[in-house]
Amino acid sequence: MKTKIFGLILAGGKSTRMGKDKGNIAYHSQPHREHLYNLLKEVCEEVFMSIREEQTKELAQNFKSIIDTNEFRGPFNGLQSAHQKYPDVAWLVLATDLPLIDLKHIKKLIAERDPAKPATAFATRESGLPEPLCAIWEPHGLEKGKKYLENGINSCPRKFLINSDIKLVFPENDQVLINANSLQDLAEAQKIIAKS
Repeated sequence: MKTKIFGLILAGGKSTRMGKDKGNIAYHSQPHREHLYNLLKEVCEEVFMSIREEQTKELAQNFKSIIDTNEFRGPFNGLQSAHQKYPDVAWLVLATDLPLIDLKHIKKLIAERDPAKPATAFATRESGLPEPLCAIWEPHGLEKGKKYLENGINSCPRKFLINSDIKLVFPENDQVLINANSLQDLAEAQKIIAKS
């Protein structure tokens, strides 16, 4: 039997390159973290926002959250904080810097999930590299990730996935995995959305 999937929106980053909170940018007529949360509510049993302690006051009460424990650096922090709270579920993770991800692709990721692998992750055809923040992380994969972090090898979730036997899923169009981390990226993403 497959482990159930909870959804996690990684909204706790400082957005230093963007200069403003990426989760609050309204690509689709609402703050993007809320848009992603609502997408995952359609396919996951439970959905949470991964946030920093100081973000709790700015989050509406109808959104469940998991506060980062600050045990680890970078995006692995939010992932491991969620795993610590609910260790027996798989986590479908989305970062707030993915303005073009849609329900069709989220369903594709779930349909192609391999629970025997540590993670099932999207990758662009161009790079072939896993996108760790648009992925389903299995409980055993997060346990391995925790050991990887504790050994101090690296804190990059992509490097961990590259060195693990994971399932890669390719989107119909690489564009869906565009990361918007700067004002230039933001303008580019808005242009694409306006055309669609």
